Amino acid sequence: MGIRIVPKEDLGQERLKEKGIGFIPPVLFPNLKSLYQRRAERLKELAAGEHPFADYLKFAAEVAMAQHNAQHDHPLEIDMSAVLTRSMASNNPPLDAKTFPRTNHWHSILHAIIAELLPVVPDSARPALENLDKASESELEEMATALLSEQFEKVPSDKSIFVWAALSVYWAQMAAKIPGKARAEHGDHRHYCPVCNSMPVSSVVQIGTSQGLRYLHCNLCETEWHMVRVKCSNCEQTRDLNYWSLDDENAAVKAESCGDCGSYLKILYQEKEAKVEAVADDLASIILDARMEEEGFARSSINPFLFPGEK
Repeated sequence: MGIRIVPKEDLGQERLKEKGIGFIPPVLFPNLKSLYQRRAERLKELAAGEHPFADYLKFAAEVAMAQHNAQHDHPLEIDMSAVLTRSMASNNPPLDAKTFPRTNHWHSILHAIIAELLPVVPDSARPALENLDKASESELEEMATALLSEQFEKVPSDKSIFVWAALSVYWAQMAAKIPGKARAEHGDHRHYCPVCNSMPVSSVVQIGTSQGLRYLHCNLCETEWHMVRVKCSNCEQTRDLNYWSLDDENAAVKAESCGDCGSYLKILYQEKEAKVEAVADDLASIILDARMEEEGFARSSINPFLFPGEK
């Protein structure tokens, strides 16, 4: 793996180099104080005007705000030291989505999200919420296992959004409590999140202290990790990359396509639009996804509001 999460004390002299000239933080852990609220605000902003999918963006904003309230009302108390120790011993991501022994904490988050959403969602969404609220613990765990194993077709799409919303809050709460630091190592294999081994949703070229650096944004634990620019995030080739947009070359949202593996990933530019947000702007640019499919490219990421439906 190109990026590993290790205990702070194990960084040794590397810690002295932090914040020095040329230092690139390999990983940015989620800031839950503002993450979901900022996403909700961006979704509402993108829904304004004559956006063809304004209603769905407003619905997504309600989900993001429910996530914000649920994580605030249901804080997670957990000692991540042992988790990090096991990760170091096994050389695996500390919160690997496919193998991490989750607790029922995410059930409490799910029911809190449902309670927040029932009064505000369209009538068409209420049956799915009510069914989830009545589901047994075993039924919820079966859906979670399927989604975390990337077997998305096993969960009805009208339920997967809410189940994933709760799982995402749970994983983000754990990621935010990891007592370690990230270390960049030789090697590639950076398409998957170094914290939970999930796919990205999109990538963001940042401004501020990370000016000009590209970070992939995890669609589960909300962690961001560094990936050099002009390199396919899926197969890591560099020779046949192209950039597509719906507007012009100065667009804040583009799709980076790779002729080697036939995939694409959205890349968002904060220097073009400071408010771009990994999930919100990816969702709002769904028309660009349709164009990329017409060009023969397959998406190499998953947006938590665009899960594939059941077969």
